[in-house]
Amino acid sequence: METNQINRSESLSEDNFSGSKMSTDKYIVTAPNVKLYVKDYGEGKPVILIHGWPLSNEMWEYQIDTLVQNNFRVIAYDRRGFGKSSQPWNGYDYDTLADDLKAIIDQLDLKEATLVGFSMGGGEVVRYFSRHGGKGVSKAVLISSVTPFQLKTDSNPNGVPQEKYDGMAEQIKDDRIGFLDSFGKTFFGVSFISKPISTPLLDYYRMLCSLASPRATLECAKSFSTTDFRREMASVNVPTLIIHGDEDKTVPIEITSEIATKLIPDNKFIVYEGAPHGLFYIEKDKLNKDLLEFLNSEI
Repeated sequence: METNQINRSESLSEDNFSGSKMSTDKYIVTAPNVKLYVKDYGEGKPVILIHGWPLSNEMWEYQIDTLVQNNFRVIAYDRRGFGKSSQPWNGYDYDTLADDLKAIIDQLDLKEATLVGFSMGGGEVVRYFSRHGGKGVSKAVLISSVTPFQLKTDSNPNGVPQEKYDGMAEQIKDDRIGFLDSFGKTFFGVSFISKPISTPLLDYYRMLCSLASPRATLECAKSFSTTDFRREMASVNVPTLIIHGDEDKTVPIEITSEIATKLIPDNKFIVYEGAPHGLFYIEKDKLNKDLLEFLNSEI
């Protein structure tokens, strides 16, 4: 099968009746033996939602409905190795992940799309511009993004030490589900005195993360922790919204978005005071409002 065609035989459902809002999910072949699970809802200008690590497209539950109801076409997909997508052994570097994104944009023939990348997904947004020229994209959004560079090096002295990422990898190898349980609490800002998310919902997100391939979980952690996007940030040559919580303990704002706003030519930077990493739930109402305002702006 050629990779520039949607695999209709693999579709879970076809477009709804003519005149109604599109409501379809499907598998799209992006590389030999790699199929990505894609949700495609609504009508209007396309918004592509790129999930964080180690979640899946399901994390966007509270954004999809709002966007569709406000006349946007929403494409939310599972990165290779996660959710319902194929779980190949290799291909978790950002070049390959950006190529997967390009295949979705090309096969769905998307134009004037907005890319929305959360956390690790911010890297795919930036690499799509540097590698593919931002074809078909007119706006970008980076939410709690890992860009431009997290790792501590001589040229990035305030970054996260390699030892911390090595320790995280060892925890994943030893007890992946135990790691996810602890990781989720930090992700959503849960502590003895702060419980901004219910236990059942926290368990649900842990379950979503557990469905990821163990190999993909480790390899993607390596990619988002070591990839240096600093020289690529200027390639994001469209209006860009950057949103980050200033109490993010998972992806610290000081080494990511505060620097990104200085490197992307045309951007608006919004800081959510007191907010942790998981803005898509903890700050869902504010996030949806800011997304809609940006999407509807004439820039």
